[in-house]
Amino acid sequence: MKHSELITSVLKPLDGNPNQAYLSNMLQVADVLQWILDQTGPAHVQMTSFSISEEFLRRIFFIEKAGLIKSLDIVLDFKATNKTLILWPFIEQTIENCYLASNHSKILLVSNDKWTVAVVMSQNLTRGNRFESGFISTDRSVFENLHSQVDYIITRQSVPFHEIFTRTIGIN
Repeated sequence: MKHSELITSVLKPLDGNPNQAYLSNMLQVADVLQWILDQTGPAHVQMTSFSISEEFLRRIFFIEKAGLIKSLDIVLDFKATNKTLILWPFIEQTIENCYLASNHSKILLVSNDKWTVAVVMSQNLTRGNRFESGFISTDRSVFENLHSQVDYIITRQSVPFHEIFTRTIGIN
């Protein structure tokens, strides 16, 4: 089965399906993001996760290269800092803004002039072949509620990752 057929066997198009839930071992977060951006066109993206993987960063690199991401903010957890430090060179080239906070949420927000899409999911920004769940909504009030809360974490509860990295390696 082709990748696009796999996704459409689990998810319905955003247009006409304002709320949908999934439970599948066939989808990764990057698949869901790509699927959303294929429908919305270029958009601003915010994500929260406990951790991130090199494989996920590769997928983001190619999605950005295709011109589908206008801006990208990611919030990761302080407890995953050691793993995140190892990935720093790739994160720096791929993610516009990376923040660390006491965070275990897994949220994906995609917006442009036409669309607001909010996804609450169980999977980290990693790859796995486990059953993962998610809820996708194009309801503007759901998006705005989550967006304001993610912005609060970014502006009041997080540390920009580049600052931690700079201190760790001793760059002045």
